Amino acid sequence: MSRKVKSGGQSLGAIFLAPILIAAVSIIGLIAALVGNGAYDLVSWVTLAIPVLAVGWALRSRRS
Repeated sequence: MSRKVKSGGQSLGAIFLAPILIAAVSIIGLIAALVGNGAYDLVSWVTLAIPVLAVGWALRSRRS
């Protein structure tokens, strides 16, 4: 079995851009949560909420 790629398909970079960005944001949030308090807490909450929101958006858009 061979897989064929459509001639008008997305590039490899376009396919993996969102997962890489989500991973990078998650890592920043986890490091901020470990490093300090105050502003770091705010950064960690915001950055760790982004993957949750992305999953919610993906589920909602698939159902529509």
